[in-house]
Amino acid sequence: MEVLAALNLGEISHTFSKMGMFPVFDLAYYIVSILYLKYEPGSVEVSRRSPVASWLCAMLYCFGSYILADVMLGHSPVDYFQHNSHILLASLVWYLIFYCPLNLFYKCVAFLPVKLVLVALKEVVRTRKIAAGVHHAHHAYHHGFFIMVIVGYVKGSGVALMSNFEQLLRGVWRPETNEILNMSFPTKASLYGAILFTLQEAHLLPVAKSTLILGFTLFMATSKVVMTARHSHGSPFALIESWVCHLLFGSPLGGAEEDHHAPAPASPLKTKEELSEGARKRKTKKAE
Repeated sequence: MEVLAALNLGEISHTFSKMGMFPVFDLAYYIVSILYLKYEPGSVEVSRRSPVASWLCAMLYCFGSYILADVMLGHSPVDYFQHNSHILLASLVWYLIFYCPLNLFYKCVAFLPVKLVLVALKEVVRTRKIAAGVHHAHHAYHHGFFIMVIVGYVKGSGVALMSNFEQLLRGVWRPETNEILNMSFPTKASLYGAILFTLQEAHLLPVAKSTLILGFTLFMATSKVVMTARHSHGSPFALIESWVCHLLFGSPLGGAEEDHHAPAPASPLKTKEELSEGARKRKTKKAE
């Protein structure tokens, strides 16, 4: 306790929770999101063939969580597009990543040390979106705890829950990448985070919201930076989830028995961040 008092954790967390996200943190969020879009199979070809479709996909990657949450709360799905500065900034990032001469901007932001910083900044925005989603749902449905969790979950998951719709805009149909069936680490973490913020909003978790925001942000940023640096697609929750699923649902520990029957499908996160990038690089080398 003396250490916490010396660090003045309450003041630090309060200052951190009040920090504005625009433009620095939002810029990092847009860069990483559209970077993952470029990793998707066929996204570069779509950008050449139909810039409008590519731009729409980029906007979904950046603002899909707002669109889906607004629909769930009875607002217009285009409500967030009134924020001209955000739309223009995201559009500028989209243009630079896809159309910058010699791919200079893409090469800079995809450089691992730079990418690690951007990934960490993106998780700051993700946590803030989860907290804001739970807070907004709390105002609309004061005792609707499940609604708070769902809205916070949607806000944090981003375009992942709309991935199949986004794929249709690119002329791709891959139902096996459904995020509900194969939840990636950010999607799971958004769900768990939404539960924590809902408990805090309902005064069932004796922690200040600013402290929870700081703690969850540190966890998310650290986890994503480590996973990105190691090119890992596992989950810090894997061990706990395997035991809980085995206890409650009779699932085999670690999915060992299922592996003998069928190979596990690649997670959407892996496809977005690594597989597609590698495939695209191989094609480029062959062309050369």
